[in-house]
Amino acid sequence: MKLPDIAIIASYFLISLIIGIVMMRRAGKSREEFYLSGRKLPWWLAGTAMVATTFAADTPLAVTELVTKHGIAGNWLWWNMVAGNMLTVFFFAKLWRRAGILTDVEFTELRYSGKPAAFLRGFKAIYLGLFINIIIMGWVNVAFVEIIKNIFGVNENLVFIFIVFSMALVGLYSVLAGQWGIVLTDAFQFVMAMAGCIVLAVIMVNIPAVGGISGMKASLPPEVFSFFPSISSISGELVGIGVLSLSFSAFIAHIAIQWWSSWYPGAEPGGGGYVAQKMMAAKDERHARLSVLWFSIAHYALRPWPWIIVALCTLILYPDLGADDKKTGFILAMRDHLPTGLLGLLIAAFTAAYMSTISTHLNWGSSYIINDLYKRFMVKDRDERHYVAISRLVTIILVILSSLMIFIMKSISGAWLFLIECGAGLGLVLILRWYWWRINAWTEIVAMIAPILGYIIAKFGLNFVFPNSMFFTVSFTTIAWITTMFITKPESKATLNKFVFRINPQGPGWKKFNSKNSSFRNNDLGILFLCWIFSIILVYSMIFSIGKLVFGDFSTGLLLLCIAVIFFSFTAYFLNKIEKRS
Repeated sequence: MKLPDIAIIASYFLISLIIGIVMMRRAGKSREEFYLSGRKLPWWLAGTAMVATTFAADTPLAVTELVTKHGIAGNWLWWNMVAGNMLTVFFFAKLWRRAGILTDVEFTELRYSGKPAAFLRGFKAIYLGLFINIIIMGWVNVAFVEIIKNIFGVNENLVFIFIVFSMALVGLYSVLAGQWGIVLTDAFQFVMAMAGCIVLAVIMVNIPAVGGISGMKASLPPEVFSFFPSISSISGELVGIGVLSLSFSAFIAHIAIQWWSSWYPGAEPGGGGYVAQKMMAAKDERHARLSVLWFSIAHYALRPWPWIIVALCTLILYPDLGADDKKTGFILAMRDHLPTGLLGLLIAAFTAAYMSTISTHLNWGSSYIINDLYKRFMVKDRDERHYVAISRLVTIILVILSSLMIFIMKSISGAWLFLIECGAGLGLVLILRWYWWRINAWTEIVAMIAPILGYIIAKFGLNFVFPNSMFFTVSFTTIAWITTMFITKPESKATLNKFVFRINPQGPGWKKFNSKNSSFRNNDLGILFLCWIFSIILVYSMIFSIGKLVFGDFSTGLLLLCIAVIFFSFTAYFLNKIEKRS
């Protein structure tokens, strides 16, 4: 790198630190300020922070690997989650904001009661806030090590110094500024990361060896550009370079089962995790809903296309990359084709993507440890400044533990798949607990344990492979939690009445309680269901519209854009109608 590159990277680090210092005093007032920005986030800031968090340093590499192995259709392995995100927009965002809690784990003792609820809250605080959180940050760290090592071409010791410096900085502004500093740096980091990726895509397309979009289309097989997977009648996995081929059963598992049944960070059925944290930090219920809507549109439709373009270019420029090295094509494109200044911008962009993910996970994880473990079970009656001070200490500990994962975790392959399969079947309980009084704490406890047993039986006993293994694991888990629900007692009437009066849940699952609640709002589930359908069409229309316009099919692209606008108008109309009735 040259001096201008170094100057750009240094400027990025300085701006991130300044934001943290400026917001330090505000974050130190209370846990609500430190973790939820005082519940004053506007929708665009909360939603952008969600997008920035899911834009990890390894995300463009993952998309590059999917596209170079299976064509554009390979993205259906994550595009299938649109319906789940839209459920959160219309059915859960307002409920999370209305709950008035600090973390989604705290919800367990709002919805349930007694020792089972307390156990569930403490277990989830440790399991999610410490164990799962450190694993996630660990694989993000491992991916960032690979990126920096390939760009700089230096040994791992120098790379480790760069990673430690980045972790120290992100830990510093997370400790100083809490959620306020994180969301503001997220917005800055997201703009920088997207700008860098768009610049890279434009440069790559215009390289003579690629020859623009027309040259790209002439150089690559036409099936690479298909937006939809090939569905075969035979059992199979992902096969061939240039097209995603799925058996019919595998296609059904992805499209019809995975999005509602599996727990996965950032795509939890019913909301949850750092997405719930941002919704609870929003100004009001309307801002909470709009934040997730903006997140879903940006996450699925706007963000991936620069990565897809670069990935297609790497198929032409680096045809000899092995199957395990396909993802590094994105890094090689940066290293080999960016001029001085722009290289620094892209490195800063990747660092921004990395730091935005880490900062949110630090704040999110420490919120569980402090609010749902330390304050709930250990030290209950101290003032808010004490808990903020301990929150900062826990954040530092998480920085250290996740940094050590660089030495322990050598591969991230299959980690996301493991999380999906070990949460298969839990999703339905996370959805129904908001809409059916009969769900109790034991139901959710069993729904968390059963998928792990189901995964072990499916993989090692029956030799099922993903995604076909989902049919067994989801069925096994569903039978387990339904049986548990009916052989255990329901929650007490006092607990359920308290929940109903605070949340005002709708639907037939709460009819016996809502009839006694004078503040019960109009039942809008039918209209919300229509909005859910409309919004799914909206997002997929935008995804394909942008793709068609990028590849020069302007008539189809504009038609799809018009469809997106129409369904956006329908959605906005019905939402306004609901808000006027509330």
